[in-house]
Amino acid sequence: MSKLFSRDSWSEIIEALSSNWFRTVLTAFGVLWGIFILVILLAAGKGLENGVKQGFDGMATNSMFMWAQTASKPYKGLPKGRRFRYKIEDVEAIKSGVPNLRFVSPRNQLGGFQGSNNVVRGLKTGAFNVYGDYPELIEQQPMDITSGRFISYSDINDKRKVAVIGSGVLKTLFETEEEHIGSYIKINGVNFMVIGTYKKKSNNGDAEEDQKEIYVPFTAFSQAFNMGNNVGWMAITANDDSSITELKEQVFEVMKERHSIHPDDDRAIGHFDLFEEFSKINGLFTALNFVAYFVGILVLLSGVIGISNIMLIVVKERTKEIGIRRALGATPWAIRSQILLESIFLTIISGMAGIVLASVLLAVVNSILDGMDTSDMMFASPSVNIGVVIIALTILIVSGLLAGLIPAQNAIKVKPVEALRTE
Repeated sequence: MSKLFSRDSWSEIIEALSSNWFRTVLTAFGVLWGIFILVILLAAGKGLENGVKQGFDGMATNSMFMWAQTASKPYKGLPKGRRFRYKIEDVEAIKSGVPNLRFVSPRNQLGGFQGSNNVVRGLKTGAFNVYGDYPELIEQQPMDITSGRFISYSDINDKRKVAVIGSGVLKTLFETEEEHIGSYIKINGVNFMVIGTYKKKSNNGDAEEDQKEIYVPFTAFSQAFNMGNNVGWMAITANDDSSITELKEQVFEVMKERHSIHPDDDRAIGHFDLFEEFSKINGLFTALNFVAYFVGILVLLSGVIGISNIMLIVVKERTKEIGIRRALGATPWAIRSQILLESIFLTIISGMAGIVLASVLLAVVNSILDGMDTSDMMFASPSVNIGVVIIALTILIVSGLLAGLIPAQNAIKVKPVEALRTE
């Protein structure tokens, strides 16, 4: 072992690899490029994952949204195709009937950019989505309160006509630097006092429209716009230790029983399972990582094959030298270890160069991204962790062993007499 890592051994390795340096560099480039592609693909996948998950930042992903549709089956004497509406009493029924739910938020909505100009302030008008909500909504959707406050339960209990407006609404209805907290806006003819502004993080690619929304207390909304005890839809969030995907069937059962819906009617209740979609996204990134490893290792394998070929040539060129060493008493293990060490050395050096090159490129990309607003981008902070580097180094060592295995076996098969006759 001491001979294996002696200065003479290393001098011999360097001399053997530098005797035809151009050939060695071209061969090493295959491994360099393979490990470079592997690291860049993994970093790009991580950057995409960071960008997508950034859009969900602050959002309660263990949630679903549920709304009423039409009954597709007759039941208890009620006809097929009838419409029904959720009621405010359904909220308490869900809370008491289904365990492990964190929030059950009833919601109502009117207006929107496709509707008429439903919000007026002085001579300025705008078409915005207006939502009647409960205070816990801010725990379910990503939203930064930029001034004032969000709606509270005292607003709910007193049915206060107050509103929290988005930055897009603020720009449309107010002049720059104009005081907005405490001023009034008219929503469908009803005055509401502005108590706060928000800026929302977008996760649907429509950041501008996300800022053009108005939130008012659910009770004031129902009273002002004659909604009675009707509920348009609900945002339901499960506890962290539970899955809304597993609990939603229980929620549906409660609603079907309360509204006389056939137990097998799967069309009457519409829903969007955010947790299920988020889990699919996580599965997608797992698949992307697998593809990155697969492609990177294939490219790396081509480089390893190149090193194996070049080592075969090196062994062929050194046949006489190997014969002399064998004649002088060198063991097969000494010959094999020398060839394997040369292969591993070339593979690791070229692979480390690939890792360094990829790291420099990632540093440049991150430096550029740091100077940009990536809040609405689908790509952020591409990087690889130390685990990936360790995996890459492991792949390099194994690759070096594989690349040198066949040439090493060929070397020890050389008979001293035949080798000495070789010119």
